[in-house]
Amino acid sequence: MPAIPATTVANLRDLGSTPLPGGRAVRSGLVFRSARLDRLDPAADPAVAGLGIRTVVDFRTAAERAERPDHVPLGGRLLVADVLADWLATSGLPPAAKLKTLLAEPALAEQELGGGRAHAVFERTYRAFVTAESARLSYGAFLTELGDPGSTPLLFHCTAGKDRTGWAATIVLTLLGADEETVLAEYLSVNPAVREAFAPLIKGFAAQGGDPDLALSLVGVVPAYLAAALDEVAVRHGSMEKYVREGLGVADEVVERIRERLVTASA
Repeated sequence: MPAIPATTVANLRDLGSTPLPGGRAVRSGLVFRSARLDRLDPAADPAVAGLGIRTVVDFRTAAERAERPDHVPLGGRLLVADVLADWLATSGLPPAAKLKTLLAEPALAEQELGGGRAHAVFERTYRAFVTAESARLSYGAFLTELGDPGSTPLLFHCTAGKDRTGWAATIVLTLLGADEETVLAEYLSVNPAVREAFAPLIKGFAAQGGDPDLALSLVGVVPAYLAAALDEVAVRHGSMEKYVREGLGVADEVVERIRERLVTASA
């Protein structure tokens, strides 16, 4: 989906209009995804003001939130859902939560993620989106909130709006019936916006001798990352519906409410 041309929020997009089987589509204006909201300013950004956001779901770690706190729209509700809390306790910050640090220090990035290790680490992180207790609680809370009729318009985000946020979008679109090709296209659609947002850091990374390919593997998303999470769902639960019910603890009636509100006949 194309990015919404906001000036104070990067990588902002509406899941609405995503095509679904049977001539249907995701209803527009209800569910949005983005990068961090520390610069959000509806008064200076008509594109954001027009969305009427009621609920913000923040998937970031405590450290990320402390460094760049969300600016929540006036009257909006903030739900903190720290996906990576368990990973942080056992493995330290994953790349998805320390992009700025890695892009500012090419030697550190090469030491931790060079030689093709970046893809392996991201794939392991995506599997943790499915298996870690903090991730299950966070994505379960997100879906439960989305099932509340008073929660929308709802915006969910992490730091870059590509990994933790990308998996959340995948869960929602799959539950709504989107096919694999559509889900993957939506997932990959963030790449231009994310690379644009991080362009100065990527340029600085290369100027300091960093490997441009490593920088792009940190900033962008690739099909293998998403495939790792989907494989974990298939192995452990057999289907997205069972993952949501058994792994995330979300009741079937909540899923049905989400479908009733977010699916519409395609224009």
